[in-house]
Amino acid sequence: MNYNKKYIDDKQNSFDSFRKIVLDDYKLARISRETSILGRKEVLNGRAKFGIFGDGKEIPQLAMAKVFKNGDYRSGYYRDQTFMMAIGALTVKSFFSQLYAHSDLEAEPVSSGRMMTAHFGTRFLNQDGSWKNLIDKKNSSADISSTAAQMPRLLGLAQASKIYKKLKNLKKTHKKFSRNGNEVAFGTIGNASISEGIFWETLNAASVLQIPIILSIWDDEYGISVPNKYQFSKKNISDLLFGFHRNKKEKGIEIIKVNGSNYMDLTKTYIKADKIARHEHVPVIIHVKNLTQPQGHSTSSSHERYKSKKRLEWEINNDGIKKFRDWILNYKMKNIANVCSLDKIDMEAKEYVKIEQNKAWKAFRKPIYDIKNEAINILHQFTVDYPNKKWIKKHVNKLHDSKNLITKKSIFCIIHKFLLYEYEVNTYTKYCLIEWMKKKYHKEQENYSSHLYSISDKSSVKITEVFPVYNNNLKVDGRIVLRDNFDKLLELYPDLLIFGEDVGKIGDVNQGLEGLQNKYGKTRIFDTGIRESTIIGQGIGLAMRGLRPIVEIQYLDYVLYALQIMSDDLACLQYRTRGGQKAPVIIRTRGHRLEGIWHSGSPMGGIINYIRGILVLVPRNMVKAAGFYNTLLSSDDPALVIECLNGYRIKEKLPNNLGFFKTPVGIVEITRKGKDITMVTYGSTWRIVNKAAEELSKINIDSEVIDIQSLLPFDLQKDIVKSLQKTNRLLIIDEDVPGGASAFILQKILEEQKGYYYLDSPPFTITGKEHRPPYGSDGDYFSKPSVENIVEKVLKIMHDS
Repeated sequence: MNYNKKYIDDKQNSFDSFRKIVLDDYKLARISRETSILGRKEVLNGRAKFGIFGDGKEIPQLAMAKVFKNGDYRSGYYRDQTFMMAIGALTVKSFFSQLYAHSDLEAEPVSSGRMMTAHFGTRFLNQDGSWKNLIDKKNSSADISSTAAQMPRLLGLAQASKIYKKLKNLKKTHKKFSRNGNEVAFGTIGNASISEGIFWETLNAASVLQIPIILSIWDDEYGISVPNKYQFSKKNISDLLFGFHRNKKEKGIEIIKVNGSNYMDLTKTYIKADKIARHEHVPVIIHVKNLTQPQGHSTSSSHERYKSKKRLEWEINNDGIKKFRDWILNYKMKNIANVCSLDKIDMEAKEYVKIEQNKAWKAFRKPIYDIKNEAINILHQFTVDYPNKKWIKKHVNKLHDSKNLITKKSIFCIIHKFLLYEYEVNTYTKYCLIEWMKKKYHKEQENYSSHLYSISDKSSVKITEVFPVYNNNLKVDGRIVLRDNFDKLLELYPDLLIFGEDVGKIGDVNQGLEGLQNKYGKTRIFDTGIRESTIIGQGIGLAMRGLRPIVEIQYLDYVLYALQIMSDDLACLQYRTRGGQKAPVIIRTRGHRLEGIWHSGSPMGGIINYIRGILVLVPRNMVKAAGFYNTLLSSDDPALVIECLNGYRIKEKLPNNLGFFKTPVGIVEITRKGKDITMVTYGSTWRIVNKAAEELSKINIDSEVIDIQSLLPFDLQKDIVKSLQKTNRLLIIDEDVPGGASAFILQKILEEQKGYYYLDSPPFTITGKEHRPPYGSDGDYFSKPSVENIVEKVLKIMHDS
């Protein structure tokens, strides 16, 4: 054998392979750039509403994609289009389908047109809501616009790998989610977004947890119009982060900085980062410097307004693709390509993007034209025998006019207007139009409004109630009911994790988890720092990876610290992905009656309005609370469970079927039957209402007391209005501020359930005062509903009627 020839052949083959990789990367970078350029034009010519693009970030994203493996996860920033294209999770056509807000899931599989441009994700779920095999595909959690809000869930996505590595018993049961914990979570964020508190909260937690994260900071030195000098105290982000850098004595984060236009250095950097994160389980930050933003922040403004002439010139000269092209042309060892071949790639990329954009546009317009033509055909029938023919023809011509950019909205508006002005006409043609309108409108409502809550077979509302079974009259503190029930759940569900502040060693501040860390270990029951936003984020990421987390926010008031992540991320996750992703996190907290301004709030009105998409469950005692946990672990809905803070030492009977009895979701309970007035309440206030009902019975007023139990969803069987049909009077008792949750409850009963038909007197509410409750028992008495308040109000209602 000629060994010299073999060496030369091997070297040539190696170079040919290298050359192909480089040119494929260059072509993809050009395709992504042309997508950004044409996307902006489509917004400015009126075909799309808004555009935000990934131009300037192409080269580092190509490098990041090289180490992103099957089973890995991205939690990213809305400029990662090149990366998503490189891993095969985004096509040019689907990018433009999202730009146009195409509501067809096949055309726009990220969100079915619900999310804005450049908000990416992959589908984790099958159509029936069951999990796909995530270990054999490249995964991206669904983006959100809120700056830095992608960071908290990054923790959970990465921590899941560490948990799967430790919990060997999950190896067989969770094959879809992990391969021995070898997955890495990739985060991306813009430079300006690191000013947000949740960035630092996440960074600190990642450093403590030591989990496999690779976080890329895309640094183009601006946050819309605000330069870095107004964002950070240090000129260089890497210097700002230096305190987190690991050393020989202390654990921490590996921090690497790299030039964003240097193709080879970027590739080497990501290979190094992958080795550290994947094999050592050490978080890595890659500060990618000297990036540009060729078209500015978005189509909402021009960067010429806030960047100097010198900066704009610098961005042209230091554009990543230009630098990449120069490097290819000047490669020392051997020519990779010449100017002509690169020009040809540029031209092909531009033509390809234009073709795919045109396909996306035609596909987007077709269903709209189909609706338009159906509407025209029906309206034409009116012109045959209808007296006001000119008026109809005028609107038909509007629909016909191709110069107008016809939308579904414009079609439905014309039909609505016709039906409004011609309401007295009563013909078969009009009946056909109304039926057509109903059918089409229902379909479009499904396109734009489905999947706020789970529709799978595991939806919590499909789970049947199982009553607690009692073999004796043994009564224990409420906390014991919870503790023993959690013990059973941890035995039944090996993927159940419970964590939060003071949850581990002491078993939570009210001892509802007493001794369980010793029994089940620190991997399943563990403490966290005081960091509510990232506790929720951890839960989201862990749930996305097939685990079942119960995350604890110590007090209901502290939910406010986590409200953004609950609202912007968790609550809308299934909705914004149209059933493509889910995170069945159970959020455990305690609230209502306690003394003190910062520990006795009941901000339910705000909570239920901000987190639609998350169940809000308000059990009156710990047996009911335990039943909710049992229900939720059989379901796939995210939920907030608010335990009664003053109920842990109240004696309750201990059920015999712990872990198996289930409190139904969306079902109220009539806890006292009566015929004179319906009193509706929930949580700790139920005990006060019950006492008031007993007092009223002494003066022959027969009250019906209803415990709501579940605010979201609310009284699905409409049992409250059935009570009103009997009593004809309504009093709502709620310890939230006036017009808080009580307004929500009133709207549900009076409007949705049509309860006003059955009232013989006005409905009333008794609520807490507008201020927070002051400290002390007297403060509570004069600030929140009391037995005396309720009795007086009922007497007045009965007297007036």
